[in-house]
Amino acid sequence: MKDSYIFEYTNENEFKKYERSLKKYNMLAYKKLYFSYYPSLKEGNFLGNLVEENEKSNSKVFELKLPTDIMFSKVHGDVILHYVVYEDKKIVLLDKITPEGILGEGHQTELTTYKGVMVSKQNYEKDMFKINLLNMLQK
Repeated sequence: MKDSYIFEYTNENEFKKYERSLKKYNMLAYKKLYFSYYPSLKEGNFLGNLVEENEKSNSKVFELKLPTDIMFSKVHGDVILHYVVYEDKKIVLLDKITPEGILGEGHQTELTTYKGVMVSKQNYEKDMFKINLLNMLQK
């Protein structure tokens, strides 16, 4: 077995909260992340878009878009894993999963759905408006 990369976290508690929320509300993205993307990252196959490269710290910052429902993406934004790779140390630093607002709120309280899309309790009317607008545009 060749040298594999190890995972570390910028803030492990927060990252795990968002990961659990993703598992609860967006199983497709979670399964792909956990069973496909994580093993690939550990092997050294870095997925997603290279956002920044820092030669001083010998690090690369990546953003990996996770598969999700089209309506969820339009209402709340794409689900993206942000991570940093330190190739000399063989470390993948898992930074965050966005959109943090809805995932953080989903971890704290039980979210409701409207027409199959999660609705934020803080921005209830705004989310309902977006969903209704998108449904009218599809007709």
